[in-house]
Amino acid sequence: MPSSIPRFGLALIVAAVGLSAGAAHAELQTQKVLSAEAANLIAVTAVEACKDKGFHVSAAVVDRDGETIALLRGDGAGPHTVENARRKAYTANTFRIDTTSYAKRYADNEPLVHQQVTLPNVIAIAGGLPIKVGDEVIGGAGVSGSPGNNDEPCVQAGLDKAKDLLR
Repeated sequence: MPSSIPRFGLALIVAAVGLSAGAAHAELQTQKVLSAEAANLIAVTAVEACKDKGFHVSAAVVDRDGETIALLRGDGAGPHTVENARRKAYTANTFRIDTTSYAKRYADNEPLVHQQVTLPNVIAIAGGLPIKVGDEVIGGAGVSGSPGNNDEPCVQAGLDKAKDLLR
């Protein structure tokens, strides 16, 4: 063995070569991507569904990375509703659950949820749903501006309308 490479150094080199050889055979992953067309349809339909009930809301749709794809402030919606809708969409996507359930966990004083809501963009308010293709979460959608628990049904209307685009 050459004297310039200590015994443990040679073991690290052999391990690194073995890892890189295995990595060379790794396959690329494929993912479903939420299209702008689907995101816009979800947002427009959600705002219209709430408008039909007499509510002035905003809707937001984010992709799997939490980036906003579609954002619509409906006529008469308050300025705060834009940010609330986006944060609901982000939270539903990030934690892969509806924000009604997430808000309940917060109200039930789950310590982890109380820590998570300190993260940027996370909010524990009903009105956000994950966007799924099968069991795979590819984004989130949120609505803000209606009284009570009326936001989530409007989001669901948007998801239902876009179901053919979510395959």
